[in-house]
Amino acid sequence: MTLTWQSDDPPVLPPVTPWGWVRAGRRGLPIVLLIAVGLLALLALRLIERPLFGPRRPLTPWVTQGVCRGVLVLLGLRVQVQGLPQSGAGVVVANHVSWLDIFVLNAAARLLFVAKAEVAGWPGIGWLARATGTVFIRRDRADLPRQIAMFRARIAAGHRLMLFPEGTSTDGLRVLSFKPALFAAFIDPGYGDLTIQPVSLMYQAPPGGDPRFFGWFGGMDFAPHLLRVLARQGGGAVMVQFHPALSVAQFANRKALALACETAVRAGVTASRPVG
Repeated sequence: MTLTWQSDDPPVLPPVTPWGWVRAGRRGLPIVLLIAVGLLALLALRLIERPLFGPRRPLTPWVTQGVCRGVLVLLGLRVQVQGLPQSGAGVVVANHVSWLDIFVLNAAARLLFVAKAEVAGWPGIGWLARATGTVFIRRDRADLPRQIAMFRARIAAGHRLMLFPEGTSTDGLRVLSFKPALFAAFIDPGYGDLTIQPVSLMYQAPPGGDPRFFGWFGGMDFAPHLLRVLARQGGGAVMVQFHPALSVAQFANRKALALACETAVRAGVTASRPVG
């Protein structure tokens, strides 16, 4: 079972002013329209992509990436990328800060996310996740053989899978221990030369805002947090740091692999400086 990370010092978020509601509307309506148009385009393209390419998805991730980049522009959230995303099939792991991570990471690289099975049933979000090719798993060791078979098939099809090994989101000021169980499915010789690329996400709050402004964690409800992000006066940024990819074959077990990925991600977050 996934435990939600709680902060001993919850951030104090400013109330939404009348002008904030206006800003939220000006940002939110175009974003909803963009996502709707992008989803229709993705589904239409998938009708062509599926019979031509089977399980491969060489076309639709471009639509997802374009939509996510557009959403971030409409949100006014600046994105700075350091390093290069790996090319071809493989796995990407990152620290988890906010629901914004989905847009940020998809904007920086064409990825297919791995999510807990419960997400598939979430209203709206679950349907969007399925449409964009999200892989759903049960975090249960009894399900490991099925996960290995599913991941192997996805990677053989050229997919890059994206996981959040902390198992929960935080305030963005720290990196929690990576759960080795999430790496167990990749310690298998059937993958061949499989690589995992660690990625660090570092958010910068709007001027004068709480450093944890963009963090979505603990008991925060989604709607109020979304409203505050949409209603803010302006500013804010996120740095996406791609670290060198690690060869899975170099690690004796899942614990060593998880620790190496965690160490790389934590180093990026710790050494981060404000985005200029």
